[in-house]
Amino acid sequence: MSRKGNCWDNACAESFFKTIKSEVLNERYFKTYEEAKTCIFEYIEVFYNRERRHSSIEYMSPVEFEKKGDKCA
Repeated sequence: MSRKGNCWDNACAESFFKTIKSEVLNERYFKTYEEAKTCIFEYIEVFYNRERRHSSIEYMSPVEFEKKGDKCA
């Protein structure tokens, strides 16, 4: 982190949280904290980290990207 007010410090985190809000949380209501926690955990660990296509890795899922890397080695 650099000085206060530097708009680039949190750009990656802000982008990630915007994605969660728009893809998971918008117009969704949870009955309990545990239900919200489980939903967010499943989104991050199951969908986002394994299946969701990411523009930074040529629109492949992280699993596809890792497999491609293994073949090149």
